[in-house]
Amino acid sequence: MFTILLTFSDNRAKAPQFMEDHKQWISQGFDDGVFLVVGSLQPNLGGGILAHNTTYEELTRRVNADPFVAEKVVKAEIIEITPARTDVRLEFLMA
Repeated sequence: MFTILLTFSDNRAKAPQFMEDHKQWISQGFDDGVFLVVGSLQPNLGGGILAHNTTYEELTRRVNADPFVAEKVVKAEIIEITPARTDVRLEFLMA
């Protein structure tokens, strides 16, 4: 399981220019069964993603393909989490 932090950089003003492609990138992540949750970092600091069903290397390639990352609108940080215990509703993350 992974947490991805996409923190706005000094190029944040370019975000509207790449927003539609970024949204498509997010949709592809859900379609591929990799993204579980996507949301905003508060207060207006960027975005966060919860991902699974992938490897660190595959996820790194996916994140680098995000137009926001490629155009340096955000800085990406991938944090790998090895679940030790979950709520019953999240047991699938233990696989």
